[in-house]
Amino acid sequence: MKEEEKAAVEATKEQHHETEHYHKRKRCSLEKCKKHMSKIIALVLLVVILGGFGYYKLVWQKHNLTEAQAKAKVDDFINNNLMQSGMKANITSITKEDGMFKVMVSIGTGAQKQDITSYLSADGTKFFPSVMDIAQIESQAKQKPDANQTAAAAQQPIPQTDKPTVELFVMSYCPYGTQIEKGILPVLTALGSKINYTLKFVSYSMHNDLATNDRKELDENLRQYCIQKNQPTKLNAYLTCFLKKGQGTEADCMKSAGITATTVATCMTQADAQFNVTKDFNDKSTYQGSFPLFEVNKADNDKYGVKGSPTLIINGVEASAAGRDSASLLKTICSGFKTAPKECSTTLSSAAPAAGFGEGAASATSGAATGAACGN
Repeated sequence: MKEEEKAAVEATKEQHHETEHYHKRKRCSLEKCKKHMSKIIALVLLVVILGGFGYYKLVWQKHNLTEAQAKAKVDDFINNNLMQSGMKANITSITKEDGMFKVMVSIGTGAQKQDITSYLSADGTKFFPSVMDIAQIESQAKQKPDANQTAAAAQQPIPQTDKPTVELFVMSYCPYGTQIEKGILPVLTALGSKINYTLKFVSYSMHNDLATNDRKELDENLRQYCIQKNQPTKLNAYLTCFLKKGQGTEADCMKSAGITATTVATCMTQADAQFNVTKDFNDKSTYQGSFPLFEVNKADNDKYGVKGSPTLIINGVEASAAGRDSASLLKTICSGFKTAPKECSTTLSSAAPAAGFGEGAASATSGAATGAACGN
């Protein structure tokens, strides 16, 4: 028994010794780890950095352009795809901004020069020719009258006079402005000198292409303003022609209406300078939202609170429920007479013209037939 007890004691001692040796080795290992921890962390960081650099070289740099490449890409795209014959755009600067390339494009020379801020995606696959300032637009939207105020204004009765004054505010390329013009021309023919009628223009212009310096609406607004100013009896004949096809028919329509083109051209140059049309077009800080100003009739726009195209004013009151067809327009305008003349009984079409340029009628369920507008 003594021998067995002695062997058990020896085994216990040996087991205790091994346990102490294990813990000692473990403490040593931990101490070594602590001693070299900073080196281990540095090594891990180095691996991460090298891996990230490798990803940048293989993926990011492969799919994204340098500033020089982006400049060449935009220059080639604009001048070969967007510019009119004989015109050239110059890229004056290109910088990285918010993960994209901010591109400053200069078009035209002298008084016609325009600087445009555009953007290109980092990989060069998406081009954004112009920018909308969200904060500015939201601020302007908050300043608009509420629905109740607008409805109250629309419900005002039209005052009656011996000779009604009719003012139609449009943008010359707004499809709903051209629509109501087509509808009102037969009314003007029917009533003739029984009313005082003036075509006027909304004080900003929505239908120009800033990226290509195409200011078709600003120029057409000036043209129609000058025809009315110098040869008012020929404006309706010009519009009857122009509204059929629009851009590209200006010279032929002036000729067919018997309008002196040189007189109109001189007037357009003078009016451009007088009302700062080109100056405002080039100065984006003056824009109403994303649109250049056209302030030929600014005082009347302010007087009536004109917001968009078309806006019809009869005897100083907006006739928002007038409709777009000739019969409705005749009826509404004739409600402004103290004593309606026989011409108010003229039978005219009750079909609203199609929106935009061209002939034909609008669908009865389309927005164009029920009061759609540009800018309201």
